[in-house]
Amino acid sequence: MNNDVFLRALLREPTEHTPIWLMRQAGRYLPEYNATRKRAGSFLALCKAPELACEVTLQPLERWPLDAAILFSDILTVPDAMGLGLYFADGEGPKFERPVRDEAAVARLAVPDPNVELRYVMDGVSTIRRALNGRVPLIGFSGSPWTLACYMVEGGGSDDFRQVKSMLYKRPDLMHRMLAVTADAVRDYLNAQIDAGAQAVMIFDTWGGILPDGHYQTFSLGYIRRVLEGLRLEREERAPDGSVRRVRVPSIVFTKGGGLWLEDIAASGCDAVGLDWTVNLGQARARVGDRVALQGNLDPMILMADGPQIQAEAIKTLESWGAPQPGQGHVFNLGHGISQFTPPESVTALVEAVHSYSREQRRRGAAASGL
Repeated sequence: MNNDVFLRALLREPTEHTPIWLMRQAGRYLPEYNATRKRAGSFLALCKAPELACEVTLQPLERWPLDAAILFSDILTVPDAMGLGLYFADGEGPKFERPVRDEAAVARLAVPDPNVELRYVMDGVSTIRRALNGRVPLIGFSGSPWTLACYMVEGGGSDDFRQVKSMLYKRPDLMHRMLAVTADAVRDYLNAQIDAGAQAVMIFDTWGGILPDGHYQTFSLGYIRRVLEGLRLEREERAPDGSVRRVRVPSIVFTKGGGLWLEDIAASGCDAVGLDWTVNLGQARARVGDRVALQGNLDPMILMADGPQIQAEAIKTLESWGAPQPGQGHVFNLGHGISQFTPPESVTALVEAVHSYSREQRRRGAAASGL
């Protein structure tokens, strides 16, 4: 592979610079993305067209020397494949025609075959891998079981999560049944992405942070752990000389608002923990030691500032991590997805700052140690 620094950082191996990629790096802040989406006709049509999904996945890599690509898709493809009828209402975001709110609806849930109902996603993964041709690693992903359940019960986004929390408190048995089926669906979905060529996988637990302590461990992290335990985190890769070798597929867990439970997440079986911008990176590193790598965690709104300010904040984040050391990997990212209003030149300033300053950090470290 031409650039495997992202994978090495996740596995806590030495790297020549801190790798960087951005959550939602293929998105509406890019004019070329908007043009492709217009050609597709809709967001969902774009997700379901492997060639177009490949096109937008690669667009950020044409602009910037990012260290990873992430599959262009949506976390709600899984409940859509479970028969809930996903659609996108103008100005309202995702909606489901058939929310899951009672015993009968929960009983109807079944684990979809990812190579049938979600074939378009697997075709997208394999198409992107071929197009990347070893340029950078490809990340596959899914929503967490709890986050998917939030959308499935609410029927879309929510301000107060009244429906899903009512089910959790009134009928925890129903919620557990729903989460068990959803966790098995996520497990199969990620395994299929790995089989199709994903070189790392990420679980987005966007709404785990809305849960109280104790309930987070039971209803969110417990089912993330169930997913991780079922993942086949190795795959066969064919080298240019034709030989076949087994390679590790690292896993990342990101709970937005999950800083309180950092140690619990680090003990879940993942290789890396994603952090939002509310967590001090150096303190997080001290809390987890060398158990896992860490990913994050610049506030996405910093990209609304000017170039010198962006670069200063990026350097501040790298400095808060501290001196790079073997066994403690850092992947630079935002603390959540990039805003659609981000000027592309802001990303240029960020990527340049992360790469140049982290290389300088390593040079200083080597000089101090006499290497």
